[in-house]
Amino acid sequence: MAAWLSIVGLGEDGLEGLNPAARALVDDAEVLVGGARHLELAGSSAAERLTWESPLKKTVERLEGLRGRRVCVLASGDPMAYGIGVTLLRRFGADAARVIPGLSAFSLACARLGWPLAETVQLTLHGRPLELLHAHLVPGQRLLILSEDATTPARVADLLSRAGFGPSRLHVLCHMGGPRERVVSVFASDGIGEDVDDLNTIGVELIAEPGTRVLARSPGLPDDAFEHDGQMTKREVRAMTLAALGPVPGARLWDVGSGCGSVAIEWMRAADRANAIAIERNAERRAMTAHNALALGTPNLRVVAGSAPGAFDGLEPPDAVFIGGGVAGEGVVAACWEALPQGGRLVANAVTLESEQALYHHHQTLGGELVRIAVSRAEPVGGLTGWRPMMPVTQWRTVKP
Repeated sequence: MAAWLSIVGLGEDGLEGLNPAARALVDDAEVLVGGARHLELAGSSAAERLTWESPLKKTVERLEGLRGRRVCVLASGDPMAYGIGVTLLRRFGADAARVIPGLSAFSLACARLGWPLAETVQLTLHGRPLELLHAHLVPGQRLLILSEDATTPARVADLLSRAGFGPSRLHVLCHMGGPRERVVSVFASDGIGEDVDDLNTIGVELIAEPGTRVLARSPGLPDDAFEHDGQMTKREVRAMTLAALGPVPGARLWDVGSGCGSVAIEWMRAADRANAIAIERNAERRAMTAHNALALGTPNLRVVAGSAPGAFDGLEPPDAVFIGGGVAGEGVVAACWEALPQGGRLVANAVTLESEQALYHHHQTLGGELVRIAVSRAEPVGGLTGWRPMMPVTQWRTVKP
């Protein structure tokens, strides 16, 4: 089927900035779709006009009924850079649409600031939690952030100041590429006044205050980086657990008996677009998990109340499963194994004899390997120092054939 949908990226210069092919798609459209600003930039035409509704999916569903007509969607800059093009191609498929990108806000910002685009981290806070920034707070890092509106820069500055990154330099670039373009540059600690526009992109040069604790994205965060009640997978064992689970971009983890959520959170921090579902029956620990997810930059962690395996009903299937509690429970391992796809990884830890017996049984029937992890930490012994052993952990690791 020939493409019936075109998606054209506009800059602040409107139709004047389009190449001839993109201009023809706009001029020949029977239906123009976009925000009020985009439709205004398109000037006058005989085309029917649709403005995006809230929620957005209402208009997307209306587009379904326009198949066979010449429909042109107007977007900002590059529609495939956190733009409407991503949503529409997922819904209608690449064969149904032609995408003509303009200059993205990221490219324009780098041109204005003199930053190499490949050396920046590109994010959006449009419809997303501000706490996502916590996962990227590393001195020397440069962030490019698409704003929700004029309030976003001030919220970013406040978060940076509270996280110990007050000396960071913020550049708020408004209406790039048009006659109203301007840049407001401040230190995060100074805050942002009201002198910014709704249409803005933020460039951040991250600088930490002396003594600020910087948390790496590699697995094995300090135990005290988490709020917990002592029942958690400790740092050294957690690092080995994540290594066995093997987080990769876009993969989903089930963290069964998640406690304070440490393994699920580190899974999400370790790989871009990785997501996780933390399953925990204890309400206080679920609250700790939610708090930790916000503080450590994984606000999209899904927390599910309930016990395994009953809590699995209706969950999106996992690419990997970690069983940190309840491995000896009736049907838990069998349900996890059934949910995994071919090549999916299952890792389970045990500290009690009963749990170890369960791991040995599953190892005999499902294969994999058993590993004993014994860690000792140096601690004061009177006026001297000695090794204080932690409870040894037996770990079972296996891959579904």
